[in-house]
Amino acid sequence: MSEVAITLEGWYALHDFRSMDWAAWRLASDRERSQALDELQSFLKEWSSVDENKQGSTAVYSIVGQKADFVFMHLRETLEELNDIETAFNKTLFAEFTQPAHSYVSVVELSNYVNSPGSDPMQNPEVVARLKPSLPKARHICFYPMNKRRSGNDNWYMLSMEDRRNMMRSHGMIGRKYAGKVKQIITGSVGFDDWEWGVTLFADEALQFKKLVYEMRFDEVSARYGDFGEFFVGNLLTDEKFKAMLSL
Repeated sequence: MSEVAITLEGWYALHDFRSMDWAAWRLASDRERSQALDELQSFLKEWSSVDENKQGSTAVYSIVGQKADFVFMHLRETLEELNDIETAFNKTLFAEFTQPAHSYVSVVELSNYVNSPGSDPMQNPEVVARLKPSLPKARHICFYPMNKRRSGNDNWYMLSMEDRRNMMRSHGMIGRKYAGKVKQIITGSVGFDDWEWGVTLFADEALQFKKLVYEMRFDEVSARYGDFGEFFVGNLLTDEKFKAMLSL
């Protein structure tokens, strides 16, 4: 049996993708739309307060294309908190004008592929900050799930720890080239969702997503051992931009 990579876990994550029922939204009365918007704004303010108090974090983005209209990405200390957020939102009038489009459940993760042997990573403030991050408010978001391949001779989990560590180190060097351009948050989802990891990227220039993912495709970790799911890309939704999006 190959040596198992030990992981560090932080906040739990929920990507909640929603589509608007635009026909129902247009047919609603001004009073109904006003009440629904008030409820939405109340939630946005509540989530912002949680972020300020460092008890979790939330990012809100519109989604380009037909896969969804917007996404709430929540980070919280427990799965129960994520469940409470989802349930509370579903009880609102505004939620009646939305339809679930997709969701993803995971937990912020770091692996020992990049840890220094003999050190206690939880004593490193930078590691703790990466496990419990404040989600950036960059202009754009990109989310996709991925697996490590388990097929014939291309089985990631049958490789030695040394081989995996060397490849992940090389893989990480590509990501470092995009420091300051792209912020990456890796969440583990083995046992939580259909894929093994979720990758969420934030950037002020959307083309950086294409450049980063494309370059990484040539690295052996992705080219030989990576399988990828659907990509979701979108734009930051501030309170005012959300209002504008919903205005008729």
